[in-house]
Amino acid sequence: MSLYGQQEAKQRRNVNMVLLIVVACVIGFIGGRISMTVQYPILKESTFHNLSYAYNEIMDNFLDGAKSKALVEGAAEGMVASLNDPYSVYLSGDKGEQYVQSYEDTFVGIGVEIREQDGEFIIENTIKGAPAEKAGLQSGDVFLSVDSKEVKGITLEELKQLVQGKEGSIAKLTIRRQGMNEPLDVPVTRGAVPVHTVTYEMKADKIGEITVTRFAEKTGDEFKEAVTKLQELGMKSLLIDLRGNPGGLLTPTVEIANLFVPKGQTILQVVYKGEKQVITHKSEQKTPWTLPIAILVDDNTASSAEVLTAALKTTANATVVGQKTFGKGIVQNFRQLKDGSVLKLTEAQWRSPDGQWIHKKGIEPNIAVEAPSYTLLPRLPAGLQIKSGDYGDKVQTVQSMLKTLGYDVGAGTGIYDDATSTAVKKFQRDEALPDNGVVNDKTAYRMTTRLMEKYKQEDPQMAKALDVLRTGPAS
Repeated sequence: MSLYGQQEAKQRRNVNMVLLIVVACVIGFIGGRISMTVQYPILKESTFHNLSYAYNEIMDNFLDGAKSKALVEGAAEGMVASLNDPYSVYLSGDKGEQYVQSYEDTFVGIGVEIREQDGEFIIENTIKGAPAEKAGLQSGDVFLSVDSKEVKGITLEELKQLVQGKEGSIAKLTIRRQGMNEPLDVPVTRGAVPVHTVTYEMKADKIGEITVTRFAEKTGDEFKEAVTKLQELGMKSLLIDLRGNPGGLLTPTVEIANLFVPKGQTILQVVYKGEKQVITHKSEQKTPWTLPIAILVDDNTASSAEVLTAALKTTANATVVGQKTFGKGIVQNFRQLKDGSVLKLTEAQWRSPDGQWIHKKGIEPNIAVEAPSYTLLPRLPAGLQIKSGDYGDKVQTVQSMLKTLGYDVGAGTGIYDDATSTAVKKFQRDEALPDNGVVNDKTAYRMTTRLMEKYKQEDPQMAKALDVLRTGPAS
């Protein structure tokens, strides 16, 4: 072949090579676009360009500047909020971590319950076995500072953030203790604080009572332990108190139901979108349950607590006493992302063993018993200074509380008149408080405490449930 022919052939090879490279790039580009739209379907939405435009404009031109992470998190939160579902939510970063920790059997902290009273933060209780108890903190101690930072003027939420921290770190607390003239420095090593969701006690006539506040990671284990302890004490019947229980995790709920629902019978069915997936939970009971069961519920008994109520009412012959339940018959799944954020999304609804949907309907009790009207009184907020001449809802609440406790407030029309002032002063004297007639946080707290004691003594729902277990539902 001539030199010219060789050059021409080389040129053709080069052109072909360029064409191949161009074709490969085009195919790669198209393939990449297809792969991106398959992996990220949001790219196919025309309005995604609006989101991208808004993001770029804010980052480039917003006067005060913006953080990319905050913008993306805000977009995710807004996207879930647009579903108009109160149970679906996107929790970014630390909020997601706190949500996950709320279902675990421990959290890192010092382990105290705090109340705000007249501008001060007082330890209501120390949690048994927690770092605060081990360090010697007591109920009634008043926070003065945390790590040399004075707590006067901060919010309760800010105080909680101050006492939290990494496990093993030391919170240097300064507190005021009744009976001591000088402030007391108490170092507390932050550590694991146990979270208990189950309490139990043996009532008269060998009636075992188990209260479940919510369904968390270890609730099933705690419940089984409570049953075992009560059986060792000779329990003859069981009362399960689910009043005010907002629900929680499904797994411990099913574990508890396994104790009572006969083996092989349905506990519940979980039905996903379009019934593309239906999960039936059947009992794996090991030992048949033979003792009578009563369940206490109210209008705040919801979600997993309703699952347990429906299962035991339908299959275990349990007598349900109280008020119609809340009616939350939908299921949320939550997933924690790499940065700790959580997406909680409504993905299914559930049916009771007899095929009933309870969402927005609730569960009717076998025996209806209303709670006393005073249990519905609103909580008085911190920072109170209610005095003669004031009027409004808070005054009306104070009057209702005092009237329930046996004090004469006259007409009680929501106006802080002379009769109300006289009643407040008498209550304050009875409680060894300064009788200035002003309802501050301390007076309000003492009133609330006395109402709680009154309810615990009366509790008509509890009384009826105990009566049912003693004499049978027909009594």
